[in-house]
Amino acid sequence: MSGSQSLFRSLWRALSKEVKEQVGTDQFGNKYYYVPEYKNWRGQTIREKRIVEAANQREVDYEVGNIPAEWEAWIRRTRKTPPTMEEILKNEKHREEIKIKSQDFYEKGKFLSKESNEELLAPPAETQIKGHASAPYFGKEEPSVAPTSTGKTFQPGSWMPQDGKRHNQ
Repeated sequence: MSGSQSLFRSLWRALSKEVKEQVGTDQFGNKYYYVPEYKNWRGQTIREKRIVEAANQREVDYEVGNIPAEWEAWIRRTRKTPPTMEEILKNEKHREEIKIKSQDFYEKGKFLSKESNEELLAPPAETQIKGHASAPYFGKEEPSVAPTSTGKTFQPGSWMPQDGKRHNQ
């Protein structure tokens, strides 16, 4: 920030009665401020503000994770009180433990799935099905091209039509 901008901001704070109090810092060097609700010089009520001054002043150098999740929650007003350094370090340690446990669980699951697949599953059977699934003879032997006849085995009068009822019903 240039010198003229900081001079203008300090002059603006003095005129607007904006009092910024430092609430804390994090392990990255970011500073967190709280500005309580106040009335400006025109009598308007300005609601409270929660501000972070990044240790790295350039926005292009900001990366996800440069602000701890606990401070992010305080800035976004999802928690009322600012976090303590002990709380941040405790949560960081807990997150690392969860990462290690999840990695172990993943590795164990891969090992068990290999074992169970080898022991429990039969090898796949090789099948050859000819024809198309919509064909009436799918999965059966294909009809031969040679004509067939029932002339030698047919008995006259052996077949009788049903008594007026449809066979499909």
